Amino acid sequence: MRDFQKPGRSVVMAANGIAATSHPSSTLAAIQVLQDGGNAMDAAIAACAVQCVVEPGSTGIGGDCFALYSEKGTDKITAFNGAGWAPKNIDVAALTASGDKFLPRQSPHAVTVPGAVDAWLQLRERFGSLPMTRILAPAIGFAENGYVVAPRTSQDWQMQSALINATREGRELLMIDGAAPKPGMVHKQIQLGASMRKIAAEGRQAFYEGAIAESLVNYLQSKGGAHKLEDFASYRGEFIDPIQIPYRDYQVHECPPPGQGIVALLLLNIIKQKSIAPEALSAERLQTEIDATRVAYRMRDLLLADPKFSGMDVDYVLSDEFARRVSDGDIAEAVSTAIRSEAVEHKDTVYISVVDKDRNCASFINSIFHPFGSGLIDPGTGILLHNRGQSFELQAGHPNCIGPHKRPLHTIIPGMATKNGRVEIVFGVMGGHYQAMGHAHFLSKVVDYGMDIQAASDLPRLFPIPGKDVVECENTMPVETTAELTARGYQLVAPAQPAIGGCQAIRIDWDNGSLQGASDHRKDGCALGY
Repeated sequence: MRDFQKPGRSVVMAANGIAATSHPSSTLAAIQVLQDGGNAMDAAIAACAVQCVVEPGSTGIGGDCFALYSEKGTDKITAFNGAGWAPKNIDVAALTASGDKFLPRQSPHAVTVPGAVDAWLQLRERFGSLPMTRILAPAIGFAENGYVVAPRTSQDWQMQSALINATREGRELLMIDGAAPKPGMVHKQIQLGASMRKIAAEGRQAFYEGAIAESLVNYLQSKGGAHKLEDFASYRGEFIDPIQIPYRDYQVHECPPPGQGIVALLLLNIIKQKSIAPEALSAERLQTEIDATRVAYRMRDLLLADPKFSGMDVDYVLSDEFARRVSDGDIAEAVSTAIRSEAVEHKDTVYISVVDKDRNCASFINSIFHPFGSGLIDPGTGILLHNRGQSFELQAGHPNCIGPHKRPLHTIIPGMATKNGRVEIVFGVMGGHYQAMGHAHFLSKVVDYGMDIQAASDLPRLFPIPGKDVVECENTMPVETTAELTARGYQLVAPAQPAIGGCQAIRIDWDNGSLQGASDHRKDGCALGY
């Protein structure tokens, strides 16, 4: 039970439907779609499209998308992989000979073919009920008529001013008189609105074969990219089977590789082998999570890649035996058994949860990776392009080395948890590389400590940066906990971003026929129900 004398948010409760996003306009758009007769998938796409306009630093149609969907709340869950691929003519030899570990952020080679629009259209075709003209209408309205810039959005914008101002088109399309918009200012994205109108009217052809594709390819080629129209025209996202493990009385479902959902499940497998500390924020508990995260992310950086180019034995990595071996320090041998044939820091994304009156459940995530992605924005279409190719390795022979029509390791992961054959928790955590730890941190607090989903989302966070000795720690962590962690040898530092990640979640109370929604205070958004 929440202590109402302490600051914080209450869980949102409703009977017919709930949407939870990181921006109020996005959440409201989703609810309006539900009230107009749309279902959870229609609402999730509408919400995401709005965020592609009003929260441009976090997401966009120049990025990628993953989703989990359950029809009527059953445990028969469908996953979708909307990761884009590298151009077919990418010069792998030149890139791997550069001596760099990762591609430069504003390099056109860091821009893979965006998969988001294809994902939206395929998901709507299979699960949606409303036309794209209705679904995209709120986003188009904000782009063409203007939207008020929210506080956290403005802060993220200001932190990326140098990146945006590095190109003429960035200054002209994303800045106001050369500066990032301040909270309360109105901003428009006319070109982006026109692109969304084309997508709503013409569908996939507009983005991947028509005028938009031509403009994007020409723009990327002008920057030195290897992209061709065929790379866009031949691209397709995939419906896939989710992966899952048991955790206590739940089954936890994630998208399979190349996404890092497998890392979240490995983390939970390691955590469940440890005793449950009395307090959720005790140094003992957080030490368990830090150590498990370091091991699991080490596995990620050695193994995770596009499964079409990788020999990872997914079933073995998800086994209790593998979790025991890596937890006991048997890393090298465990990795060699898991193969059959240092990461950039955590960044930003948007995650959306929607459950409708029929208990269709959408767990939906869309990202341009770093805040404002690559910083490359096509002036002809107004589309800001992601830098997801930075997740490739530039080490020849590495499973995740860049290659023709290859998808990179992906950080964005939607989640669901089922119990007794029905979905109970629809959840996701934003924050780039943090997300796998975030999933385990959030879900274990709900399951192991009986917290409601808002309280679990509100808890202070920390994250051991992959490949480094430091642990980012929010300043709301209890002083006695940070002192004890420091005494145990952990080097705690302030987060590079204003906060670590963000969370949205919905819980279904099947017994009472009601829904509970949560949205993270670290962002501008909210959960709403009706």
